[in-house]
Amino acid sequence: MKNLSRIYISIIAALICSVSMSAQDERPKGIEKSILLGLEYEVNAGLNIGGASPLPLPAEIRKINGYSPRLNLQLGGKVTKWLDLEKKWGVAVGIRFETKGMETKATVKNYGMEIYQDGKKLSGKWTGRVKTTYHTQQLAIPILATYRFNDRWRVNFGPYLAYAFSNDFDGYVYSGYLREGDPTGNKVSFEGDSRATYDFGDDLRKFQWGFQGGMSWQAFRRLCVNANLTWGCNDIFNKSFKTVSFNMYPIYLNVGFGYVF
Repeated sequence: MKNLSRIYISIIAALICSVSMSAQDERPKGIEKSILLGLEYEVNAGLNIGGASPLPLPAEIRKINGYSPRLNLQLGGKVTKWLDLEKKWGVAVGIRFETKGMETKATVKNYGMEIYQDGKKLSGKWTGRVKTTYHTQQLAIPILATYRFNDRWRVNFGPYLAYAFSNDFDGYVYSGYLREGDPTGNKVSFEGDSRATYDFGDDLRKFQWGFQGGMSWQAFRRLCVNANLTWGCNDIFNKSFKTVSFNMYPIYLNVGFGYVF
């Protein structure tokens, strides 16, 4: 994760340098032609803040004891086709490489769980404390309707499709007990420093879809500030996965900047 973060930061730094240098150059003829065709290009970078959450919070989760959004970076670009001469309405298609993740601590009761103890897998209902780490790397394609109020402000809304090429969902349980099978099954206790791990990464869904909406503020002639909310519409887990008895949806706010050609 640290190496990946360094790569992201290096790419963003290189992007900022290239943008600063290109801003001093005369606009190429190809860009002039694209403007005449009603096309606008943007490269952007940002941070994702949020997590995967059930809606509403189920009865099994009694208390959230801790939450960390972690470092979730995004790099991408988009092309906007303006549909009128005034450039009020447009359609945008983008592509972005991003990470999404979170780390949580919670107190739960009768929470579906598969844990590993001394190399043996135990399944049942967990009551006690649980720590979860979620991390995914995705390639996402948003298709957005765009409306521009004036030279400074515009909004966008539309669906997105995403493919996850790396998924992790793991953690450990502690300070509680597991009832094997169901809430009346054999009791296995974990007290003091005792803990047992779990790993549901292989059960995460590869394809996700949802909706994205947000706004953009043109701070300078070429530089804009973006804020977008992405809301996943399908469970992060595969349909066949039954251990966690409720759906979890990825909900993230992306804040960043873009350079417009």
